[in-house]
Amino acid sequence: MSGPDRLPDDVDVALRTAVREIEAHAAEAGWDQPARLFALVPTADLVAREPQLASTLGIEDDGSGSLTPVEQDDVPPDAALESVLEQVLWPAEVLGCAAVVERLVLPPSADADVPADPARAQRYAAEHPDRKEVRMVAAATRTGSTYCALRLRTHDDPQAVVEAPDLVPALLELLRSTLEN
Repeated sequence: MSGPDRLPDDVDVALRTAVREIEAHAAEAGWDQPARLFALVPTADLVAREPQLASTLGIEDDGSGSLTPVEQDDVPPDAALESVLEQVLWPAEVLGCAAVVERLVLPPSADADVPADPARAQRYAAEHPDRKEVRMVAAATRTGSTYCALRLRTHDDPQAVVEAPDLVPALLELLRSTLEN
């Protein structure tokens, strides 16, 4: 690959593809959505276990080298994703996991004024004139690969999605911890 779309050598292409698929799926649902959690399973394993799934997913080969995101329906919509992730431990068949979460982001100049009390801090962020609403997709695998996508609500366009392996380090660390035995 050459040109502006060239990926760094350390980017896991299957993970990047899965993150982009999850981000597009989340965008279809619109904004103001609860956090979502996905298991990432090797597509080849899924197809081998359930061959009829290949046609449903539109897979024309054996799925080698790709990951299939499987949304988890048991994430409580009113629970903080961070708390949910502290209780998750994936079975060995799950190669990785991904989370989608919306957050308010403040400019660094606001850091000193953020109240220590979580409820007051949330109010402060919601009322701050320079807040930005973002949707983040973060993913990690058992092999150590990570990838993220971030979309600003003010630039809600697929061409404006920012991608990189390490955009949301704290969330990536939480995801990694769910994959440890």
